[in-house]
Amino acid sequence: MNYASAMNNYRVEEMRIAPFGTRSINSKGRHYPEPEHDFRSCFQRDKDRIIHTTAFRRLEYKTQVFINDEGDYYRTRLTHTLEVAQIGRTLARALGGNEDLTEAICLAHDLGHPPFGHSGEAALAKLMTDHGSFNHNHHTLRIVTKLEKRYTDFDGLNLSYETLEGIAKHETEYDMTDVAEYNPELRGHLEAQIANAADEIAYSSHDLDDGLRSGMITPDMVEDLLIWKLIAEELHWIGPHLSDLDRHRFIRQLTNLEVTDVFYTAQEKLAAAKAQTVDELQRLPYNVVTNSNLWLSQNRELKDFLFHNLYRHYRVVRMSSKAEMIITRLFEAFRKEPNLLPVHIRQTIEERGHETAICDYIAGMTDRYAISQYNKLFEASFLP
Repeated sequence: MNYASAMNNYRVEEMRIAPFGTRSINSKGRHYPEPEHDFRSCFQRDKDRIIHTTAFRRLEYKTQVFINDEGDYYRTRLTHTLEVAQIGRTLARALGGNEDLTEAICLAHDLGHPPFGHSGEAALAKLMTDHGSFNHNHHTLRIVTKLEKRYTDFDGLNLSYETLEGIAKHETEYDMTDVAEYNPELRGHLEAQIANAADEIAYSSHDLDDGLRSGMITPDMVEDLLIWKLIAEELHWIGPHLSDLDRHRFIRQLTNLEVTDVFYTAQEKLAAAKAQTVDELQRLPYNVVTNSNLWLSQNRELKDFLFHNLYRHYRVVRMSSKAEMIITRLFEAFRKEPNLLPVHIRQTIEERGHETAICDYIAGMTDRYAISQYNKLFEASFLP
């Protein structure tokens, strides 16, 4: 290990990271000890390991709201992840958090999503009710600790404890935490809380953007939303026509206002809490990285609007219904006849159990691969 390079890294962190932020020098390390890199911190290495996984690459063809076949310009699970990471780095730098740790958590937070977004997750959760259940956040941990095969000495990625803790404590309205092994009595560290806030900001703003682009949401439908009124006044926009350029301006301003509100709210909470260490911050009875009460109310209105007008739009419901059918029929076919599974999946059945092996296989599929497998099994074709 290059001692001079390592100490320079630590000095940079000491200057840039607040007392309650996570420093790599204080990391609890990895489950399987490894020598430190000459000039990359443990959290930098975690981030790079995540990016190079098979699971990360698959995110390009996994649904956010719209299935890949719907068009080239809608968000995918990958572009969502990149937007979360961008917002996370911004907040981490502004609040004195560790940018590399924050980014690592953001980049990993959706690795466990199955094909077809939340519809796919709902289908697998139902199928796995009597076999250990399924939740994408729990599955993310399973991917980075067991399923990815990159090293000869251990399964998974052997990520740092703090990165795993941040993944385990990822919590939003649509995510469930799995913290049994990661100090369940403590809240997430600053960087985990930042990742949670970044995820909330990203999916609300870009789902609205995609809804408007698709035409499922029209300007007259959103004109009574408090957030929309605020931005329309700031941008001097008068409807009803919304050009592509105006839509970009709205979504950019929405993201900016959300991030700004989280920053100033977190600053106030941090000042009031007077936390001087990571442990003190994690022992607070509340998260410090959050929106103000005013913006929480406005965001609630936006989320409810998106639920009723986008996520429950008949076109999305049709996609969701078809997705659940595809996953359910694949699962049942593989359970009835294990020889339909690839050899490398069948070889895991004894260790994992039949249903878990099937679930792992399907959860790793992209939308188009799941559709392809469905067509091969159930369409009148003799393609292998």
